[in-house]
Amino acid sequence: MKIFYAFTLLILVLISCNSKENKKDEMINNEETEIYKKAKEIHESVMTLDSHIDINTNNFTDSINYTQELKNQVNLPKMIKGGLDVAWFIVYTGQGELNEDSYENAYKEALAKFDAIHRLTTEIAPDQIALATSSKQAREIYNSGKKVAMIGVENGYPIGTNPERIKEFYNLGARYMSLAHNGHSQLCDSNTGEIEGEWLHNGLSELGKEVIAEMNKWGMMIDISHPSKEAIRQMVELSKAPIIASHSSSRALCNHSRNLDDEQLEWMKKNGGVVQAVSFGAYVDVEKNKNYRDASRIILNEIAEKENFKLLKWEEIKKLEKEERENYFNKYIEIKDFAKPRLVELSKTTPRVNVADYVNHIDYLVEKLGIDHVGISSDFDGGGGVEGWSDASETFNVTLELVKRGYTKTEIEKLWSKNLLRVLDEVQEVAKKIQVKV
Repeated sequence: MKIFYAFTLLILVLISCNSKENKKDEMINNEETEIYKKAKEIHESVMTLDSHIDINTNNFTDSINYTQELKNQVNLPKMIKGGLDVAWFIVYTGQGELNEDSYENAYKEALAKFDAIHRLTTEIAPDQIALATSSKQAREIYNSGKKVAMIGVENGYPIGTNPERIKEFYNLGARYMSLAHNGHSQLCDSNTGEIEGEWLHNGLSELGKEVIAEMNKWGMMIDISHPSKEAIRQMVELSKAPIIASHSSSRALCNHSRNLDDEQLEWMKKNGGVVQAVSFGAYVDVEKNKNYRDASRIILNEIAEKENFKLLKWEEIKKLEKEERENYFNKYIEIKDFAKPRLVELSKTTPRVNVADYVNHIDYLVEKLGIDHVGISSDFDGGGGVEGWSDASETFNVTLELVKRGYTKTEIEKLWSKNLLRVLDEVQEVAKKIQVKV
């Protein structure tokens, strides 16, 4: 009889414990559901803006364009699915030799990219997306239900030795420009000089200083992503308006020369500008990114060999001619598609840099700069993307992570668009005053 009572008591205890566990799981599930609902409501009610998205002119034709679900990271179907409202499309030209012929070739390439963006908004999909050149226009287009295109220039190289091209690019819709990319330009030193400690101008060239003045005059934001630390210091010192980092994160969290250290963040805070944290794996977590990259490279190499395709290092890719480079990336995307099931399995044992790692940078920047000086960028179609925000269709996951960390709707709206557009407004106000004096 005692055994029977003991057994019965044990059963009751187990049932009670199981009931408590079920209630605990139910509470967790309810809490997660509430967080998800709150994030959805916020995401759908604020204007989301990604300040740096590269483009390929081959995707702006009658037969292949952004109205289609292409394999690239940003197009209209993916923007709609992920709730990305504003895309800053980038007129990028790679760094070449510092001579007139090379400047002219880069200038032609830049004009082709401007033309592609204009074609998207006026011919290919004017019913779905429109070009904005001010914060007021951006909000009007957003309120109309269309997606918004804005334009930034990555690398001032194509202006050559003609500062008057600043006004030309401004008239074409450019609202920010960086003065260098990977390699020193005629305008300023690049962050890449840090590797060898080799500098061309020790910051800005004299021409670069003229360009800063021209950008202030016409209302184009100065972008400090890619220039060297000394060049950035001089830009902050010379600019009469706030500046931006269109796609850079925190060097304290990830020691990469593309990121901004605490001293640079202090410059940005005093300047009143904004740092758009970038979800580029190598700039978010160097070690984690390298571990996954090395492991995934083995898988990609196996598949590439079967396809008679050779994976190249970045140094080799940069040396390819434009058409060769585009063909290479198209084939590389195919290889990654073939490898996707194996890469998913790999991520279970060798995790990728993810959206939580990325938002760690936002947290740090907000702590150092304040909520009014931080924004969001992806560098999609230019190497950017992390697990959870691998393309525009997953944009909501950034908002979800921010809500999980306790950010309010007001704060999230600032991060997603208000801060950058506030800087654009201030830059354009400064330009008006300069133009009146002239």
